[in-house]
Amino acid sequence: MAKTPVHPSPPPLEANDVAIVGAGTALWFLGFVVLLPFQHQLSRHEHGNWPWICLAGGLLGLIGLWYCRTRRAAIERSRRAAEQD
Repeated sequence: MAKTPVHPSPPPLEANDVAIVGAGTALWFLGFVVLLPFQHQLSRHEHGNWPWICLAGGLLGLIGLWYCRTRRAAIERSRRAAEQD
């Protein structure tokens, strides 16, 4: 059987990770706000921790936003330094 030719890997694509993480974070906070009025009913059916899970997801999303923005800034600094050399 003939082997297919090996091609070099394409360069990685840069996604707008801040927008993606920001949208996910907003959805977690939205879930918290939507579920909070139903806390009593959720607790009666043993699902009382759902709003708090959404809150934790939103707070972790804020950490993710900070990380993505810091990473983006570091990549930009590195790119500028490489262009100056």
